[in-house]
Amino acid sequence: MEINNETNSVEFAKLESILGISFTDKTNLLTAITHRSYLNEHRDATQDHNERYEFLGDAVLELVVTDFLFKKYPEKPEGELTAIRAALVNTVSLADASTRLGVNDFLLLSKGEAKDMGRARQYILANAFEALIGGIYLDQGYEKAEQFIADNLFPRTEEIVEKRLWQDAKSRLQELAQEKENVTPSYQTLGQEGPDHDRVFTVGVFFGETKVAEGTGRAKQEAEQEAAENAIETKGW
Repeated sequence: MEINNETNSVEFAKLESILGISFTDKTNLLTAITHRSYLNEHRDATQDHNERYEFLGDAVLELVVTDFLFKKYPEKPEGELTAIRAALVNTVSLADASTRLGVNDFLLLSKGEAKDMGRARQYILANAFEALIGGIYLDQGYEKAEQFIADNLFPRTEEIVEKRLWQDAKSRLQELAQEKENVTPSYQTLGQEGPDHDRVFTVGVFFGETKVAEGTGRAKQEAEQEAAENAIETKGW
């Protein structure tokens, strides 16, 4: 989004319409979508970057989700509630919520960051979602922030609980594999590439001698988790 007085109001109106919120102080919205890298290339910008808003939004998000889960699942113990909350507010979940809203089209980024559509963009989108919560809280108060979170995150809760997505992928795969095929998954490193400081591992997950899926990651554990996720998808579980 190119910033100037004429386009600013138009773009703000679009984003406010998407969010379902009309900001009293537009600076709260502008700050929420401003990445630190943007300010490095736009020294004349008057707004701050969104990291303080992200910090505030994270706290509001945790309280809102905790309150919701506490009331929705009175029979669940603390440990399980904590795991469900973590699954609901992790980077992937928040980035997905941002993507569904179309926040990516409004982010203010440096030219370099704007070109990177990989994993780094997921973090930026997740952080922007928290920053928007912070901006909404500052501008409209707790109830509006709570409603925004409820509209965009709460619908995923039942899927997370029913599919046990609150468990890490390896744990879920092990339970499912033992239940459905009476087998315990095993993991093998299939390859690694790149220098020591930027190594990428490829790991396969096997049922007996049969390879079910592969995963990659910058650590073996990360690659194993991805392999497990892919195995669950491959099996249609």
